Amino acid sequence: MNATELSRRLGQQAEAVCRRYLSNGCREGRYWLVGNVDNAPGRSLYVRLVDGEKGRAGKWTDAATGDHGDLLDIIAHSVGTTGMREALSEARRFLSLPETPVSVPRLRPFGLSCTSSGHPDAALRLWSGSRPIAGTLAQAYLQSRGLEAGADLTPLRFLPGCHYRPSRDDASDTPTRWPALIAAVTDNAGGTTGVHRTWLDPSGKDKAPVAHPRKTMGAILGHAVRFGVPTDRMIIGEGIETMLSLRACLPAMPLAACTSSAHLAAFLFPAGVNRLYVARDRDTAGEAAFAAIAERCATPGIEVIPLMPILGDFNDDLRQCSREAMAANLARQLGSGDEALLRKA
Repeated sequence: MNATELSRRLGQQAEAVCRRYLSNGCREGRYWLVGNVDNAPGRSLYVRLVDGEKGRAGKWTDAATGDHGDLLDIIAHSVGTTGMREALSEARRFLSLPETPVSVPRLRPFGLSCTSSGHPDAALRLWSGSRPIAGTLAQAYLQSRGLEAGADLTPLRFLPGCHYRPSRDDASDTPTRWPALIAAVTDNAGGTTGVHRTWLDPSGKDKAPVAHPRKTMGAILGHAVRFGVPTDRMIIGEGIETMLSLRACLPAMPLAACTSSAHLAAFLFPAGVNRLYVARDRDTAGEAAFAAIAERCATPGIEVIPLMPILGDFNDDLRQCSREAMAANLARQLGSGDEALLRKA
């Protein structure tokens, strides 16, 4: 039995593999969530537990680093080996298979692959069942974050009662329905591929008091929540609030919120873009995502420019600094000629 067949067998028992080698994680829907390949508590690394149209069971991605692989990689890391032969032996022991000669490929380096988060049909139904945000709790939430209510927010909608599946990190009495801000995730052709959900506190002043108030559904990796029509330049970043904060200073610049650092690193650039700004958070995940983007842009010759906030992120800047200070910080980082796009005070 070769390594490919062993990997397939492990995928058929993906949840059992995760419970053995990633025991500090938990199942959530079609995925096993854990902190990283070292089995740290958290939710950055997700393992697909069932086959889907765009990915097989056992495939995983670490959202914090962009690393990806299959369950053989997880087993190899767990037993502390860089050699495939030892990993294959451990996999056979887990599967209760006899030791037999196998073809031994080299362990491939971790990298990034575009996978699906599943549930694309459910995502489209959720989007169709939501309504424009004008006059809703979702609009109140955005205003509480200092974001303009009158701006074009057509990619955003509101759902008064959106199902929330509590995880083991939630209290036992956590409600399963909350109001939610629903954002359409689209591809470069404008087709909706998924949604991003932000569950809201009924006061409209904050996110819902749940363990994980933001989740995505559908085919997300490579796509984004988009504001404006791409030209030869655009800004991409992680969060919706971050990108809308930048629009306060750069109202004419096309924006794309990729929803996480892993999705940011895998963003599929629209045709014709030759200058790409990357709005970075001040953390290691943002640094890793920027490095991945810069490497991918080198071959097509796209100019990549990082945009760093004054504080932790650009929404912090918008709420805690003056708009003039925020604009001055951006002006120092913009490429030649783009200073003219800054909103005049």
